[in-house]
Parts: sequence; structure tokens; C-alpha cells
Amino acid sequence: MATFVNGPVRVSVPATSANLGPGFDSLGLALSLRDTLEAEVTDGGLRIEVTGAGADDVPRDETHLVVRSMRAAFAAMDAEPAGLLLRCTNVIPHGRGLGSSSAAIVGGVSLARALVAGGQLLLDDDALFRLAADIEGHPDNVAPAFYGGFVISGREGDEWYAVAAGVDPRVSTVVFVPSTPVETKVARGLLPDVVPHADAAANSGRAALLVAALAGRPEHLLTATRDYLHQEQREPAMPASLELVHGLRADGIAAVISGAGPTVLAFTDSYGADLTTRAPRGWACHALDIESSGVLVGD
Repeated sequence: MATFVNGPVRVSVPATSANLGPGFDSLGLALSLRDTLEAEVTDGGLRIEVTGAGADDVPRDETHLVVRSMRAAFAAMDAEPAGLLLRCTNVIPHGRGLGSSSAAIVGGVSLARALVAGGQLLLDDDALFRLAADIEGHPDNVAPAFYGGFVISGREGDEWYAVAAGVDPRVSTVVFVPSTPVETKVARGLLPDVVPHADAAANSGRAALLVAALAGRPEHLLTATRDYLHQEQREPAMPASLELVHGLRADGIAAVISGAGPTVLAFTDSYGADLTTRAPRGWACHALDIESSGVLVGD
């Protein structure tokens, strides 16, 4: 029978950007914007407190994504707390393509493991990542949220994999966040079932170049972030986002749709601060570093 630690446990989880242009469902990057979650085992019942982004829209019961993720991790460790108190301080915007759901999942499974005495022995990091990817259904946001940095991820047979890759310290980002969300399900629904072989070949070449460009050849980022598979196809759901991408790229700035959108991410170096003037009216703009750490447990 599992035992639980006394008092609250706190974790923080970074925002993430997936795809990065050509790396559809395989490339992801952790960004310096973090949600903070705190939980403790109680004598009974479930209490959820949420402040910040999405606070008015998320449920306060067992359907809350953090709670569902915690329950999955508890089950994997054969642990069942009598009750839970969960506090979420959300900074990552919801429904904008910055990995809010992956942050909730990674935060939830990590909280659960930290609440169980000896949890690290019951679920090691790789097992916890695989559980998080199972819950999400794909690993491109989960992997950088868990491990930090730039991660190449996917599935081979029945197993998820995640491999960290280097990022040149000169590279940072600016994200442009519109005021209205786009559901991932809607964005995915616009994708065709079949793509031309030439487009697939071009995309694989750009994805390979992107790994090299981020690792130490940032002068190639504009070419490396050219996508053939998903961004233009999603334009009907986010026309203003594609207009911004096209405008930035026309000026030589490596801009992409972040995840399923509608946020736009631009890779920058010393000129990054100037990009804040390019934000459309009503959009938020954040200059973000690439976050080397994934989920962190403790203060």
C-alpha cells in the first residue's frame, strides 16, 4: 500500500511550441513561460483552485485535466489518496498553440509522483514521460514540457521516444498571441489525408535542416522553417495568423504557426525586441527564451 508525503508539493511546467514549421508532430521547444501547480493529499474529497489563464473556463471536478492526469499516475503506482487539494496558477494561454494541455498533463503526473513516498522508484522519468504521452496522444508538446529544451519525439511500434537536441545560445523567440483561441481538433480537421510526395520530401529536408539550424547554424532558420504540410492548410481557421507569418517571412524573419495555432512564433537573435512592434492590434506579444529545464518539482 502506497504512502503519501506530508504537506503540499509544487511543480512548474514550461509552455511549449510544437511543429516549428516542418516538424509536424515531431519537433518541440520549451519556452520561458511557466504554469505553477501545487497539490496535497487531504482526508477526503476534491478541491480545486484556479487563478490566471483559463480560470473561468476549466472545470473544478474530476474532469479537470490535471486531476485526470494525477489519477492516471496514481493508478500506475497503485496509490489512491483519500482526498486532494489542487491549486493551479496558470500563465500559459489556453487554446493558443503553446502547450497548455501538455503542461497540465505533465504537471499532473509529476505532482502525483511527488506526492507518493518513493514515487521515483515506482515511476522513473521515462515511464512518466510515456504515461504523459499516452494521455495526450502525441508527444511533441509533452516531451519538451517534461525534459525542457529542444526535443525530437515520436512513436516506434508501441513505444514513445524523445531525444534532446542542442540549441544555439544566440537563438530566442518572440510569440504573438491572438485574443481568441482555435481548438486543436478544428485545426487538425483541416488537414488533408494525403499529401504529394514532393511536398513530403521537401518537408523532411526542412525538418532535418531545422535541427542543424537550431543547433548552431541559425542563419539557416528561415529556409529551415518552411512548411509544406499543415500551415497553409489551416489558414481558414486562422487567417490573421497566416497573414502575420507571411509578412514576417517576407522580411526575412523565421516565423511559424506555434503548434495548432493560432499563436505565431518567430525565431530571433539580437533583433528580437524590435519584433514587438509587429503585433497586430489586440494581440499579446512576449519575448521568450528557450527554456532548458522541463518540469521542476519544488520551490
